[in-house]
Amino acid sequence: MNRYPLNIFWSDEDKGFIAEAPDLPGCSAWGKTEADAAREAQHAITAWLQAAKAARRAIPKPTVAEPVSSYSGKFLVRVPRSLHARLAREAEQQGVSLNQWAATKLANARL
Repeated sequence: MNRYPLNIFWSDEDKGFIAEAPDLPGCSAWGKTEADAAREAQHAITAWLQAAKAARRAIPKPTVAEPVSSYSGKFLVRVPRSLHARLAREAEQQGVSLNQWAATKLANARL
């Protein structure tokens, strides 16, 4: 198995999952499920690397992600006052803290 990280997401346009290898420009694959897309991406990565070698192009090293334990879970975000006010009001209506409400909104967002 290749060690290149994958970004996998649903595509409404393609009616399936797309797996992209961000370290390898243009390298992606489609699958009916996330697992299918990941499996197909391994084939696409192999083909990409073979083509790059044949063309004598530089091959990027796989990105190594920092382990989750290296993140504190805190970051500062500056937002317009109107957004801050709206989020604070929504949090109050939901009976949760602004931090909890913002974390929930981020967790439910399609990033």
